[in-house]
Amino acid sequence: MKQRELLDFLHQLECLKTNGRHSTTVGGINETVAAHSWRLSVFAMLVATEFPDLDGDKLIRMCLVHDFGEAITGDIPSFLKTKDHEATEDSAVQMLLASLPEPQRGSLTALFAEMDAQKSKEARLYKALDKLEAVIQHNESDINTWLPLEYELQQTYAVENASEFPYLKELRALMLDDTLKKIEQAKEKQA
Repeated sequence: MKQRELLDFLHQLECLKTNGRHSTTVGGINETVAAHSWRLSVFAMLVATEFPDLDGDKLIRMCLVHDFGEAITGDIPSFLKTKDHEATEDSAVQMLLASLPEPQRGSLTALFAEMDAQKSKEARLYKALDKLEAVIQHNESDINTWLPLEYELQQTYAVENASEFPYLKELRALMLDDTLKKIEQAKEKQA
């Protein structure tokens, strides 16, 4: 890859450092797309050994790139995202990837196609981790930042995705305990 092509592509991704997500951090600021992708990638790296039959490097690559389109579209919370939003984000990814030379364009295009198809275990694991990371972030944030619908969503989000993987199923159960404790503590403070 020529240095100018590399710099131009990285420049397009810079928005991920500032594009906010719906989640709020412990410090009270909106989480950025880049911060979410970074912690998701660390999450994948740390749990990859629990899945020795999977390609851990591919899993981490999926986590690193999964929100590239949001450099252009920004983040839309899952409970607001429509098929039209998904199509717009897919188009943004294709536009970004088209600016890359080969072999990067081809390998990333294939990786995104695999992620979208959700047929490989790596793709399904990345998707489960992506959703679980959002649950973790919400459990860490001040409950006053939650929307009313998130009280239920925090209890159900990613349950289906995690169910395929016994390790994640147990992890999701721990997250549910954390959610229920957080909700109970908030009720006690209001009483």
